[in-house]
Amino acid sequence: MSTRPARSFSPQEALEAACRAHGLPVTVQRRVILETLAAHDDHPTADAVFEEVRRRLPEVSRTTVYRVLDTLVRLGLAVKICSPGSGVRFDPRTSRHHHLVCSRCERVLDLDAPALDALALPRTAAFEISDYSVHFRGTCATCRARESTRPARARRAATRAGATPRRAAADPREEE
Repeated sequence: MSTRPARSFSPQEALEAACRAHGLPVTVQRRVILETLAAHDDHPTADAVFEEVRRRLPEVSRTTVYRVLDTLVRLGLAVKICSPGSGVRFDPRTSRHHHLVCSRCERVLDLDAPALDALALPRTAAFEISDYSVHFRGTCATCRARESTRPARARRAATRAGATPRRAAADPREEE
């Protein structure tokens, strides 16, 4: 008995199949918005998708982009990521994975963690859990690097301006 690997569908083939299954037309707007989203791994907001789609379809409205993104989520072709304190973002990757969310710049990075995928789901009568994704909040490498160079730049700028650089307090309460 031979087993063949499951065929991987392109985003456009998946869109066509999902629209057919739900009796929806495959519109140019749906195609372009899905192509735009699928080209991203940075979990764009609806506004970011709108700005990019507008370059290809200048007549598209913001409302259309929002509605199509919601339709893609309903069809299972995208995932809506909601993180407390951040705007809603969209992820073209629909398989289970987790996220690292930067508290400073709100960047969202994918995290594959098999140990998290294997978590036992709690059972409760009040709520039926169908899936989960873990979000870790912290500081991304870019923001950490920016922070480590900021004091040096500030000291150099102050020295050039003729001011005496002040030592930054290790504890913000020391400045009070």
